[in-house]
Amino acid sequence: MPVNRLERVNALLLREIADDLYRVLQSDAEIDVAGVTVTKVSCAPNLRDATVWVSIRDAEEHPKYLRRLSKHAKEIQALINRNLTLRFTPHLRFRLDVGIAKGDRVLDILNHLPPPAGEEGAAP
Repeated sequence: MPVNRLERVNALLLREIADDLYRVLQSDAEIDVAGVTVTKVSCAPNLRDATVWVSIRDAEEHPKYLRRLSKHAKEIQALINRNLTLRFTPHLRFRLDVGIAKGDRVLDILNHLPPPAGEEGAAP
């Protein structure tokens, strides 16, 4: 069963953007590099545009981080162009991935639920 070419390009871009993001953001004092994680890359079928989904640790800082990431998009595209052999270097758009935050919220709610009746003395 052959692997879809677009899936391979997305995986390759994910690895490269994650590495390049770390290199580029080290010089930016306004962003905590450890607080940004690239979760998914969705490249258009024509390879001209790519949406980069990022998870950001600080909930209050989402807009600021997304603006800073968009500001550094050209630098990251230049590194992709230098390090990868692609017909086109995709134009990057950064979007917030809230899936991890939603999962953390659900786990927090579950952890704070009282135990079911009749199992109060039972060990977890």
